[in-house]
Amino acid sequence: MSADSSMVDLSVEMEELWASLGAPAPGRARAIQFVGATAGEGTSTVAREFAFHAATRAARRVWLVDLDLLGSPQLSEFAAGAERFGPLGPPASASPDGSSFFTVQPPLKRPDGRAWPDARYLFAHAVGSTTLWVTGFRRDALKGRQTVHVLPTGDYWNALRRHADLIIVDAPPADRSQAALTVAQFMDDTVLVVSADQADVKAPARLRDSIASAGGNCAGLFFNRASVEPPAFLRSVLP
Repeated sequence: MSADSSMVDLSVEMEELWASLGAPAPGRARAIQFVGATAGEGTSTVAREFAFHAATRAARRVWLVDLDLLGSPQLSEFAAGAERFGPLGPPASASPDGSSFFTVQPPLKRPDGRAWPDARYLFAHAVGSTTLWVTGFRRDALKGRQTVHVLPTGDYWNALRRHADLIIVDAPPADRSQAALTVAQFMDDTVLVVSADQADVKAPARLRDSIASAGGNCAGLFFNRASVEPPAFLRSVLP
């Protein structure tokens, strides 16, 4: 199978991926993580297109959780693509029970001296008229030297399963973040996204082994069939 940037129609590839992974079992949400070994593999595009396909074509209740918290690129893509995806709804809490898959340190203190809950940093928007929700992070709420760390806990994922049929997790590339490995054990499957022109298969192989060592299940590889179009400001400086 293959994937590309948002410039390419991926409906056939998404249908094939849906068929190969299998529909979620009734009564229990399935959590599927997408990750690439390095940047530029097109992982976020694949995760976004698969989530949108599942919500629109397969009529599933889908949550797309972006582990790139400080960047929240998925939210930006849906906002920019409102003509296709539909407008974003108002922000809502993204934690069903106050749990969180990350922690902000040092914690921000409220006027009463208590710590500001980590879950308050995470929000979500409904996408158009679909059953898809996409998460975002309140980076503007961070103060001073506060940092964000993804946690090895299943509380958030277990809580979210009660409100979704399918949870899609978009993880940052493994060469710059350990987030994918941290949450791998709480996912039903992890799909590795690899560029079709990737000459070195050692990095994806190492990532596959690392996911297994972290307690995760690697469902297979999804090959990206074309290069992602660089932004205009990058094209101007590239040869």
